[in-house]
Amino acid sequence: MNKAVRKAIIAGNWKMNKTPAEATQLIGEILAANEGKDVSGCEVIACVPYVDIDAAVKAAAGSFIKIGAENCHWAKSGAFTGEISADMLVACGVEYVIIGHSERRQYFGETDLTVNQRVKAALEAGLKVILCVGELLEQREQGITAEIIAMQTKIDLLDITAEQMANIIIAYEPVWAIGTGKTATADQAEEVCAHIRATLATLYGEAVAEATTIQYGGSMNAKNAAELLGKTNVDGGLIGGAALKAADFSAIISAAQA
Repeated sequence: MNKAVRKAIIAGNWKMNKTPAEATQLIGEILAANEGKDVSGCEVIACVPYVDIDAAVKAAAGSFIKIGAENCHWAKSGAFTGEISADMLVACGVEYVIIGHSERRQYFGETDLTVNQRVKAALEAGLKVILCVGELLEQREQGITAEIIAMQTKIDLLDITAEQMANIIIAYEPVWAIGTGKTATADQAEEVCAHIRATLATLYGEAVAEATTIQYGGSMNAKNAAELLGKTNVDGGLIGGAALKAADFSAIISAAQA
């Protein structure tokens, strides 16, 4: 991390886990595990299922934990059964939203074009966006990771201005490392995060690229966080399984302070 220009951001992606009561308990445990510690060196976010938002906002009120959602629709309202708009999230007290996660792309048909629409809607509503990009295993094996990541980044950010980039975090999540227990090596993570930053520089210039936080996701945990976060272009983590365990998530927060 280059803390001279970028603040570390550790975000938990709870996925489809935890009831509202369990959400309250987990946030309480995270707060307790960090009581008395200086956590000012990084921003901490819990991105929770829709049904947990109210409980999470109340449990985190006045603390260092910000609350995010895991997705939003591009429309403000309409005949989209089961979907949630960005305005609805804002009304619930949400500050962040994950967009373009590979599980949304894989299971729910999201494309770079619909991801771009969601990013625009979220920004317009005043949310901060955690935008996910990442390659499949076969794409890495074919040696086209750089091309895939650059394409995703460019399409997902189509018509997004340099000023709006101040409210976007990019999370590099190699699809082959999500929920598999496999993790990109620190050097692999650094290489792709640096490539994302170089792509941003071509789109917006060096200043915006250097100011943008780029996280690594994909099985970051308490054991490997310090090595990953020690890389220049890895500015934080989007944490899956480890975010559901207060001790592990707190260890990652501590690693981001170093």
